[in-house]
Amino acid sequence: MKTRYLLDTNILSESLKPKPDVNVVKLLLENTAYIATAAPVIYEIIQGAKRLPESKKRREILRYLDDFVYPKVPILPYDKQAAALHGDLQAELSLTGKTAPLIDGQIAAIAQLHGLILVTQNTRDFAHFSALTVENWFLE
Repeated sequence: MKTRYLLDTNILSESLKPKPDVNVVKLLLENTAYIATAAPVIYEIIQGAKRLPESKKRREILRYLDDFVYPKVPILPYDKQAAALHGDLQAELSLTGKTAPLIDGQIAAIAQLHGLILVTQNTRDFAHFSALTVENWFLE
């Protein structure tokens, strides 16, 4: 199976919500063979979990990584090719007076480098990356 989608943090973590969006969960299940995520997304999830006090929610997030994400979702690295593309993309944005948060730029570069569709609820955060295809599964 060929990977098609790079999942942003808000999509990958949607299943953890008490009442997850039905459409996002449906599309995650339908596309399990076609998804990947980026190393910066894992950073965001772990940082968010570890900032929580010891609790059931914190344990559930970390268990979700161990039981589902790590064994089933390829994690694409922020490597030298992604870093170089990220630098190019941020430079292009700055020439137009725009900027993107560091992690969003990293995620965009990884998606673009691998020719993947970025799936996120925060489409505005990635709108300035002109060569990036973005989908919002909350709206499908």
